[in-house]
Amino acid sequence: MSDIESKRVVKAVALQYEAHGAAPKITGQGEGFVAEAILAKAKEMGIPTKIEPQLVEFLMQLKLNDLVPPKLYAAVAEVLAWAYELDQQKSYSGKDR
Repeated sequence: MSDIESKRVVKAVALQYEAHGAAPKITGQGEGFVAEAILAKAKEMGIPTKIEPQLVEFLMQLKLNDLVPPKLYAAVAEVLAWAYELDQQKSYSGKDR
């Protein structure tokens, strides 16, 4: 493991989007142990996770319960569409989350 890899801190952001909401909102964020806990909870609940370091860096600048700003809509929409498609694939294959 290189020095850079050993110093890399895991970061995670949890988003929630309601069908007719104004925008997705930040429902969890953290780094290190908190990020690992967010990722573990997502896995436990069958929620797909995606590694998008640049997007996470932008989202980490927001506060809990903040709505995603318009300039990040496209990037967040791609991740949400990916998660939705994955969820649909699981549903069609008969696998539970």
